Amino acid sequence: MVFWYFYLLALSFQGSDATVFTLENRCKNTIWPGIQSGAGHPQLMDGGLKLRAGQAVNINAPKGWSGRFWGRKWCSFDKFGKGTCVTGDCGGVLKCVGAGGKPPATLAEFTLDSPKDFYDVSLVDGYNMPISITPLGGFGSTNSKYSCKTIRCISDLNRRCPNGLQVRKNNGPIVGCKSACMAFNKPEYCCTGQYGGPQNCKPNHYSKIFKAACPTSYSYAYDDPTSTFTCKGADYLITFC
Repeated sequence: MVFWYFYLLALSFQGSDATVFTLENRCKNTIWPGIQSGAGHPQLMDGGLKLRAGQAVNINAPKGWSGRFWGRKWCSFDKFGKGTCVTGDCGGVLKCVGAGGKPPATLAEFTLDSPKDFYDVSLVDGYNMPISITPLGGFGSTNSKYSCKTIRCISDLNRRCPNGLQVRKNNGPIVGCKSACMAFNKPEYCCTGQYGGPQNCKPNHYSKIFKAACPTSYSYAYDDPTSTFTCKGADYLITFC
């Protein structure tokens, strides 16, 4: 597979404390991954890049890095990196440089070395394309404290997106599925007000649809027990589509 060449090449150059993220595009068309680093952490690839169908790229992240990755689709940028994306847009620029993606967007989230790695696929900001995370290496196979499990949301939620959550391209095909919080902005969906906290905010009709499609993904704000995974000493393959 293409990504293994890039992954093995990166291993020969990375520092001992670096984690390698391999971004692989298995979609039929070009995508433009976005990257948002957590507060105080360095930007990776200036926050955005172009990835053609079948292409993979390796990105080194320093020890302790945290942040998120997402896919942008149907983008158009000029030679200055200005333009728009139909889904996942981060302010009309190729390089997001700290900006997050406009929901709905499927997220791959990471917190490294805390003291282990935490990772998840999140639908809390809605869904726009399939994403999977595969740990490469790590201690999961020899230490039960770490799962080092491949997690994925590869179901096409756009096909089963409920009415009221659908986002369409030019009144045509569904290109994204909003979260109930984004669509209706009600406390019971956003886990705010009297619904704040895990004891008061429970799965709802819409989050259950997301969970049924993608059992290992975050379906609402307090979906931690079945949606957060850990590993240590691994690199990570993030596959789009």
